Parts: sequence; structure tokens; C-alpha cells
Amino acid sequence: MGDWTFITNHGLVLATIAKHPNLTAREIGDNIGVTERTAHRIIMDLETEGYITKIKVGRQNKYKIHSNMPMKEEMGDAAVGELLVMLGWKSKKRKPKTGTP
Repeated sequence: MGDWTFITNHGLVLATIAKHPNLTAREIGDNIGVTERTAHRIIMDLETEGYITKIKVGRQNKYKIHSNMPMKEEMGDAAVGELLVMLGWKSKKRKPKTGTP
């Protein structure tokens, strides 16, 4: 088979972050087969476009996925979260608040 995939490196980084939000850029890069520098650039692209938010936790970063963001391609009304679910991501459902109405 050739050296191509259906999912771009941006999609692979996003899927890796969705499954492992505490990984470093180096670990993300190792996971998908790109350099740490490339992983950093892709993370910056995803953050700039609003797909993720980087949260500083001590000396490391944690990432929050914005799963309701529409995909960039002409995919109708598909949100990025729908793609991530197809790739194995299990979205964390927020628990309803109890107590005061």
C-alpha cells in the first residue's frame, strides 16, 4: 500500500489529544509519527482555529476539545466531535447539577 492515509496529521493530532489530553507535544508527535516541532505547529493551528484550548497545568499543557466546532471541509453540518467519535473518542458527558433549581 502507498504512503498515504485518509486522515491528515491535523486530524490525527486532534484524535490523539481527544484520547490523551495530557500528552506532551513530543508524545503526540511520537504517537502519530511526526516530529515534536510538527506536533507543536499542528497544535497551534488547531488552537488558532478554535478546535482546542490549551490549558497550562503546572509546567505542562492539557488540551480541551471543542467538539461542536464545524469541520473545515465541505462536510455539511458535521462537527469535529462526530469525526472523533468515529475514531474511538468517548466524549465525557457533563453530569447534571444537583441542588438548587
